[in-house]
Formats: sequence, structure tokens, C-alpha cells
Amino acid sequence: QVQLVESGGGLVQAGGSLRLSCAASGRTFSNYAMGWFRQAPGKEREFIARISRIGSSTYYTYYADSVKGRFTISRDNAKNTLYLQMNRLNPEDTAVYYCAARSVGSADFDSWGQGTQVTVSS
Repeated sequence: QVQLVESGGGLVQAGGSLRLSCAASGRTFSNYAMGWFRQAPGKEREFIARISRIGSSTYYTYYADSVKGRFTISRDNAKNTLYLQMNRLNPEDTAVYYCAARSVGSADFDSWGQGTQVTVSS
């Protein structure tokens, strides 16, 4: 498994932007599929986006409909870091955001960060 630490959360006004980062330990970060999830108070954890390796240096991204066109997932393998650029934020985006890693051969995300709070004011 890999150790994950999120950062970049905070308070932002509606319409604003934030970029979350997720620092990962380990030497095989480039092989992991990575994802972002969020959990709002009283709600179940929700998938947001994932980025998966499909070639030697090619990655595939996939987004939940709720964030498609507003959020962008990316990664810098040289820095062992995953990012989530969030634009046009609205109060419904308020949640704790988690990054997650899926080991090679695993069907599910099996490593999780501690989460970072994002609060969007109206």
C-alpha cells in the first residue's frame, strides 16, 4: 500500500477555485490508479474522478457527472503527487475530500488519505 496525504483545502466563495494536492509515498506511484472522493455531512462518500494508466506514459481520466467540466484530475509522477483542480465551485461541493490509490491488480481503491476539508460559501 501507499501512504497518502492531502492538502489544499479551505474556505472559498461560490464561483471560486481551489487546487487539492495528494502526496504519495513509495517508488511505484506511476503504476497506481488514483482517485478523488468526497463526503459531505450526512451523506455517503462520493466518487469524483480517477486517473488510470493505460500505456507506458498514457493515462485515462474519468469524472462523475457532478463535477465534469469543472474539476480536473492530474498527476505528476516525478513528484509522486496527485492533483484536483476545482473551478466554479458551489456550496454543494462542500465536503471532506479524499485521495485514494488502487494497487496493481486490485479491484478497489485500497489506500486512503486522511482527507482535507473544502467549504464553499454562498
